[in-house]
Amino acid sequence: MPVQYENVVEMKGITKEFPGVKALTEVDLEIRPGEVHALVGENGAGKSTIIKILMGVYTKSSGQIRVEGRKVEIKSPLHAQELGLGAVYQDVNLAQHLSVAENFFMGQMPKNKLGMIDYQRMYLETKEIMDSMEIHVDPRIIVGSLSVAQQEMVTIGKMLHRKAKLVIFDEPTALLTNDETEQLFKIIHMLKEKNVGIIYISHRIEEIFHICDRATVLKDGVKVDTVCTRDITESDLISMMVGRDVADMYEIEHEKPGEVILKVENLTRKEAFKNINFEVKKGEIFGLFGLVGSGRTEIVRSIFGADLKEEGNVYLYDEKADFTSPSQGIHAGLALIPENRKEQGIALGLSIATNTNMVAIDKITRFGVINNKKGIEVAEKFREKLRTKAPTVHQLVKNLSGGNQQKVVISKWLAKGSDIFIFDEPTTGVDVGAKMEIYKIFETLIKEGKTIIIISSYLPEVIGLADRMLIMYEGRQMSILQREEFQDEKILRLASGIQ
Repeated sequence: MPVQYENVVEMKGITKEFPGVKALTEVDLEIRPGEVHALVGENGAGKSTIIKILMGVYTKSSGQIRVEGRKVEIKSPLHAQELGLGAVYQDVNLAQHLSVAENFFMGQMPKNKLGMIDYQRMYLETKEIMDSMEIHVDPRIIVGSLSVAQQEMVTIGKMLHRKAKLVIFDEPTALLTNDETEQLFKIIHMLKEKNVGIIYISHRIEEIFHICDRATVLKDGVKVDTVCTRDITESDLISMMVGRDVADMYEIEHEKPGEVILKVENLTRKEAFKNINFEVKKGEIFGLFGLVGSGRTEIVRSIFGADLKEEGNVYLYDEKADFTSPSQGIHAGLALIPENRKEQGIALGLSIATNTNMVAIDKITRFGVINNKKGIEVAEKFREKLRTKAPTVHQLVKNLSGGNQQKVVISKWLAKGSDIFIFDEPTTGVDVGAKMEIYKIFETLIKEGKTIIIISSYLPEVIGLADRMLIMYEGRQMSILQREEFQDEKILRLASGIQ
């Protein structure tokens, strides 16, 4: 399909000022038809601001925007949609109580000869588009009953139906499985073939190199450069983002592990995992690796007391520790930093101070009365220690970046005085700079005599951080490897069920 313009979207000299803050300074961004263009940078770099300007949420302070070569002033999200611009956000924006077809045709309901809504046509056209994406969803089904992945696909289908010229993907794989991610990438390739321009935002650097043609790097509201992904390495891109050389993201100082403090024997929970055996030593970083569905998270939840095991035993400091509730695990010194921190790790609507003291409330309470001043002092202590970026500890956690929210979760367990920290996907939704800070927190923890268990589906992260690694496949323990045995191919073979 020939095109008559060089760029589907062209933003020149975009500046955005808020009261007392300059969020963007003369940023240029050009998206070509049929390219996947990454927009990368740390939290606060300006990615969200420039996207909101393009989608009509914010008004630019100065600069020019052209769509298919024509200068435009984007006045609202509806105007952006009329210009052929669309976005797929991590939090899917669909009418949950309406059907798939009704979402497709919202505001454009076709009428038949009798002047009534032509549902038959709506169902037919919706099905044709979803089938073309190899997503077989009944157009009549209510959107709220679909999975997150299916809702993302419906959003993309809706944009195809409205003949979008450019689609923005903002952290689209954050809540998807590996198979769902591959399906999404197939659809992105299909959009490329239709000459749709794509802006792709992700903290997952490996995805940028897998799916994107070019990348524009922002730092502190200023454009650093636009580069072809085939011409640079991951380290090059990370260095551009953080403004310093990154020889090794995982370069932390390890401690010599001490005595065994956690022992798991024949741990079994049918349908999840069977006959799991391992030991964890004081001061070590112990990795759990496996593909989605391998049983990694289920194991640590059973150890922590969040889920009940069916067979086997857990020992903590040589004492039997078969916990049947999280409160028992917490009391024994275990800390669980869950993958889904927004629902299971923190209270988004409460302050940093309240979250920090949540599991250690007894430490700031006397005779049943909470000492708020002491609670603020505790929260401030850990805000400074972990360098959490927030003006005060009274800031609501929902207003923090993903990396700073994760620091608040860690602060909560530090305030409690936990000894064993279980990190489940510790850097999900966290930018590169914040990842490095979290890894440095790991270093601080083990220097203080704490112990870390890390679960991650990102192999370089486990290889880079762990002293030893247990590899899982479909609920089965495949092997435990020492650090000197870590090899990508060997680990992936074991994680795929091949000895």
